[in-house]
Amino acid sequence: MSDYWWRASVVPLVFLLFSLLFWAIFGALTAALFYVVFLLLYMFLHVRQLVALDYWLADPDKRIVPDGFGLWEEAFIRINRMMRQHREEHAQRVAALQHMEQAISALPEGVVILDETYHIEWCNPLAEQHFGVDCKRDIGQQITYLARQPEFVQYLALHDFNEPMVLRGTRQNGLSLSIKLIHYGNSKLLLISSDITHLERIETMRRDFVANVSHELRTPLTVVTGFVETLNDMPNLENGMARRALYLMSEQARHMERLVDDLLALSRLEDVRNALQEEILDMSVFLHTLYQEGQTLSAEKHVLRLELLSSSNLLGSRDELHSAFVNLISNAIRYTPQGGHILISWYAQGDQLVFSVQDSGIGIAQKHIPRLTERFYRVDRSRSRETGGTGLGLAIVKHIASRHQAQLEIVSEEGRGSTFRIVFPHSRCYSEIKEDGGVVN
Repeated sequence: MSDYWWRASVVPLVFLLFSLLFWAIFGALTAALFYVVFLLLYMFLHVRQLVALDYWLADPDKRIVPDGFGLWEEAFIRINRMMRQHREEHAQRVAALQHMEQAISALPEGVVILDETYHIEWCNPLAEQHFGVDCKRDIGQQITYLARQPEFVQYLALHDFNEPMVLRGTRQNGLSLSIKLIHYGNSKLLLISSDITHLERIETMRRDFVANVSHELRTPLTVVTGFVETLNDMPNLENGMARRALYLMSEQARHMERLVDDLLALSRLEDVRNALQEEILDMSVFLHTLYQEGQTLSAEKHVLRLELLSSSNLLGSRDELHSAFVNLISNAIRYTPQGGHILISWYAQGDQLVFSVQDSGIGIAQKHIPRLTERFYRVDRSRSRETGGTGLGLAIVKHIASRHQAQLEIVSEEGRGSTFRIVFPHSRCYSEIKEDGGVVN
């Protein structure tokens, strides 16, 4: 910087010396006029360089950096070098961006970049097919103006993107999409859509196969069970081995019937066409009925207790919730030794409602808990067969909870009992039922 000051001062100092010389020869007035003319000329040259710089700055991409003299020449050379470097870096960034766009366009998923208000900033060709948008025309449009399925709009409105959603019946007939939103950067959202139509068809085929086979098994099983019971009741059957065989046949036939019933129930729950039949449940009456059923299942072998800590009622399917709650109660009875305690609770947790079954049974090791809701998963296969379990009970409970937007929570410790909770959202809570049949949420 000091070098620039010195070099910028050389020319005015030289002319100042000439002015002093003129003063000595021609007088002060001539010297002053000479120096003023020099300063005006010097200023004009600098202003000319500034005008050239301003002209270039007005459109630096199309115009070349001007030439200069003296210090201006050096400044323009540096600016020219910086501009060349900037263009090279810009070209590299554009190439990298194009490469990234090509890579994202080649992905087998649709990708849409949204701002915090769900306006489209960019999308790949597959997303155009999935949502029926045109990336060139629809940039800046809100995604819900173009993809108007009510469940998709509701999913965005809830701002809860921890779990993906399945969107069926998009603009392509019969197309099913798995939708996932991911926050990134500064208030940006990445909308990723995957075509799961093929997987859904396979799942439908599997579900229909299980349902059809279960239906076909029900009739022969009923016949076999009927004949076994008839033979078992015959008064002249004195052979002990035959009676033992008939007893085992009867037990296995009943187990098969329970398995078929559970498979059919699971198929119905998994069928998206099976709409939820909802009503307002008076939980006091509902849970007292469940408590009585638990007493019957226990046959006075356990100490059952019912705690109603909330007067709130619940919006849901009576049959499905009855099945889920009875499953949890019967599991507690099945895996709690005689004389053990079982607590059935209904209480509020913040703005949510919780149905809980706590037992003092054998408990479950932590490594098994994440897999308990898998179909046919058993912690102890031999014990499950002895207690008559089908391995589908908790899978049914989880599906029923999911259909009610609820969460199944399991807390257990081996040898110290288990607690199974179904946590219902506030949207399903009703504080009271009016006498005129109305409800208060």
